[in-house]
Amino acid sequence: MSVFKGAAVAICTPFHPNGDVDYDKFREQIEYQIAGGTDAIVVCGTTGEASCLSHEEHLECIRFCAEVVDHRIPVIAGTGSNCTETAIYLSTEAEKYGVDALLVVTPYYNKSTQKGLIEHYKMVAGSVKIPIIIYNVPGRTGCNILPATVATLVHDVPNIVGIKEASGNISQIAKLMNLCGDELELYSGNDDQIVPILSLGGLGVISVLSNVAPRKTHDICQAFFDNDPALAAKRQLDAIPLCNALFCEVNPIPVKKGLELQGRDRGVLRRPLCEMESENAQTLKKAMEDYGVL
Repeated sequence: MSVFKGAAVAICTPFHPNGDVDYDKFREQIEYQIAGGTDAIVVCGTTGEASCLSHEEHLECIRFCAEVVDHRIPVIAGTGSNCTETAIYLSTEAEKYGVDALLVVTPYYNKSTQKGLIEHYKMVAGSVKIPIIIYNVPGRTGCNILPATVATLVHDVPNIVGIKEASGNISQIAKLMNLCGDELELYSGNDDQIVPILSLGGLGVISVLSNVAPRKTHDICQAFFDNDPALAAKRQLDAIPLCNALFCEVNPIPVKKGLELQGRDRGVLRRPLCEMESENAQTLKKAMEDYGVL
């Protein structure tokens, strides 16, 4: 049984103007996603600005999300860290809140060796009983987990079950699936590669796009699952201009602006992230209008 199938939103964390977490807006966003057909919620990931949350805020956001969702759809908690002990702490605490799985990013900044990655993930996985999805995003972490390393972990550790692949390297992902096959739950980490990754045996996407277009992102996946790859491809290609606009500045700056445009977020970011450039904001607004989500 997979953790989820389809489109999971990498949900934003809303803030008050003073920078505190806005739990009223957070509840609204969670309910909007469920009503919009999102298949799962990933809380406290990159898009949730987890790296700028205190440990207390991080865990409270996870607890709050799990409580509001109340098992209606899966909740996956981001609990990765560049420090193994911190990842273990966040993971064991998140498990207590009843989340369905953990998303554990490769250690950033430290630039671990592949041997170190194996030891890191084995220690984190050994501290919990729930499923773990590896998160590979070398463009942000400076660390690329290689297919052979993932295969070793999936073969050796029962609760390491999946990977969010955001390397953008389709050849690497194809090699990964050649090595792991059905043992691995593959999820796209890039909204512009949903259908290509589904075609390699992927089960869905952990999506930024879903924040502003939950139903449409779900429908990209659903068309593929309904054996209509041509429709899935069309829906994927229709989304490309908005996908590009959502990454014209570093995530989550554009998507928070998009939520602000929709009236569902105040657009407040934690430093060092800052307000979007006005020209880029206009590009984003037009892309959202053209895609029918504004």
